[in-house]
Amino acid sequence: MLGLKQRGMIGIVLMIVGTVAFLPTVAPSTTRTIDVLALAAAALLTLGTYLVGTDIDGRPV
Repeated sequence: MLGLKQRGMIGIVLMIVGTVAFLPTVAPSTTRTIDVLALAAAALLTLGTYLVGTDIDGRPV
């Protein structure tokens, strides 16, 4: 799918989960728990982006 291997597919799933985890942070009143959730969401998005971006064979052109 989309020319990606398992590494890229895991990255896409992590990016989707990270994006969904950010949704509670748009509420007007946030708690410390929501702030920690936003930090975890940022980590998932970063890791997912890295996995998708490095899902290639050989050297990049």
